[in-house]
Amino acid sequence: MKKLSFVFISLFLVLSFKLSAEPVDINSADAQTLAANINGVGAKKAAEIIRYREKHGSFNSIEELENIKGIGPKLIEKNRRNLLVVKREGVSSD
Repeated sequence: MKKLSFVFISLFLVLSFKLSAEPVDINSADAQTLAANINGVGAKKAAEIIRYREKHGSFNSIEELENIKGIGPKLIEKNRRNLLVVKREGVSSD
């Protein structure tokens, strides 16, 4: 019974942290941070985001993530409040 309680409490804490996480800047976050903070993005897609950013430069908008295979409008909308595009001039949350 103690183990079951521990599992539920741990799960609750993890989910609470996930829901209250700060938005992530897709122009500066590493792959691990992207995977941890974008629902539906695992290690492979996070690595693709980094690869795209290195090849094409900084993102100008959150929608630009749609240029990455496997990331579409639904995934972006689901995560919009957790995503930021920080530019040299300032911050855009689109």
